[in-house]
Amino acid sequence: MRLVPLITLVTFVRAGLWGADSPQLAAAREKVKKLEILVEAGAAAPAQLAQAREEVADAEDDAVVSAGFRNGDLTEEQADAMAAAANRRLERREQAYQKTKKLVDDGLAIPATLPTLAADLDFVRKEHDLVMEVAGLAHQRAAMAQAEAQYSQAPLGASPVPASEHYDGDGYFGPQTLAQLESDWQARFGRPLPISANGETAVHRALGFDHTGRVDVAVTPDQPEGVWLRSYLEARHIPYFAFRQAVPGKATGAHIHVGPQSTRLAEAAGSRPHEPGHPHERAALSSRSGAAE
Repeated sequence: MRLVPLITLVTFVRAGLWGADSPQLAAAREKVKKLEILVEAGAAAPAQLAQAREEVADAEDDAVVSAGFRNGDLTEEQADAMAAAANRRLERREQAYQKTKKLVDDGLAIPATLPTLAADLDFVRKEHDLVMEVAGLAHQRAAMAQAEAQYSQAPLGASPVPASEHYDGDGYFGPQTLAQLESDWQARFGRPLPISANGETAVHRALGFDHTGRVDVAVTPDQPEGVWLRSYLEARHIPYFAFRQAVPGKATGAHIHVGPQSTRLAEAAGSRPHEPGHPHERAALSSRSGAAE
């Protein structure tokens, strides 16, 4: 499965910074306001207000999940917020189903009410599983970027990530090269190239690196796929950095960074525009042993 980069999720509904509400969320909040007035006047039951507030909370969580799927390129904190929202949505559906099932079992509700709740629960459960996958990929992408940052920030000659190596190729790497690589990978392995980061990402920006024109491939360098990829790149003189490093208890940082050295954002701003693989960039790469991201 290809890991498709998503655009940055900038803010969260629960922080009140999301911007315009969805129609569902706006309607749910308006319902709460009306019920608060009615409950205060004794014209509505407090239970109705509690239910309406629960609907607002669920609509907020739905907005976070939907925005994450739509926008992606998540930082770890944003991915965790998305996962927490999905957890709460699943818990609500499970509780609603179990509560209604008990009423049906006790003869206090008709069985026809259960299929709709069961279908809703099944949908939210599948949504939850997908969110957990997206969150896991965000942590994996962050671990990769952090491994590269650690590697590049070390003094010349030092090796902060022993389980890593680089190839100082002088070949060009750009969109056409990547397209050919994807085609050749598909033909060789029968599945898409597992790209975890294609160009700039929120994590790289947060670390202060310009990842434009570079690609991270989620393969372990010494596995058959990694060995094939490294040989492929070397045959075409394309620079790469191979990382075997993992972040214990968090995510794997093992991957192959394809392309030249990523630059600091401040440096990149002063050096653009030029294509990745430009002689100036290759010279910078060759001048430093062990620089990546």
